[in-house]
Amino acid sequence: MINLPPLYAILDAGRFPDANTLVKFAEELAAGGVTLLQYRNKSGTAGRMLEQAKALKRAVGSRAKLIMNDRADLCLAADFDGVHLGQDDLSPEGTRRVIGSELWMGISTHNPEQLQEADKSTADYLAIGPVFSTTSKEKPDPVVGLEGVREARRLTRKPLVAIGGITRENCRAVIEAGADAVAVISDLLREPRKSAEEFFRVLR
Repeated sequence: MINLPPLYAILDAGRFPDANTLVKFAEELAAGGVTLLQYRNKSGTAGRMLEQAKALKRAVGSRAKLIMNDRADLCLAADFDGVHLGQDDLSPEGTRRVIGSELWMGISTHNPEQLQEADKSTADYLAIGPVFSTTSKEKPDPVVGLEGVREARRLTRKPLVAIGGITRENCRAVIEAGADAVAVISDLLREPRKSAEEFFRVLR
């Protein structure tokens, strides 16, 4: 079973004007102690995504595990450490055939039924959310709250990542509800190194 760090940072390419800014942000997070980073790009071309992913690999690949959102093919092409799947992406079985057994695979779930289905797969970790209301998705799923995290914890023994509206103020409660890690986008955007360090102070 994999060992998740308490903070799982998500780099949403749509929040950055160019690749240089994205890479600088990742370097700041790594300097703040982040060791697990997901690269997410919902609007870029495959070529642009691969270019940015390779830049991230060069910059922080020796200090952090890098996870590719959605794209198993780009995960391999960029020499990333794993892939994270949404409910509408390639199936876990199909993804495993692409990435093999060594790379990490995570799956997003939004209710007990999805979580139980994902639990049967070869996923290395499962994500549950949104825990709180979030501005990071255009059409977010219904909020599951802390009770949703508790229920997810009861339903799986796999490492559990909570996502959605998680901040330095509420992250401790999310971990206490049963999550092994919190995935964060928005509350890292300002002063990423300092923000990451503050998260770790609360989470450890």
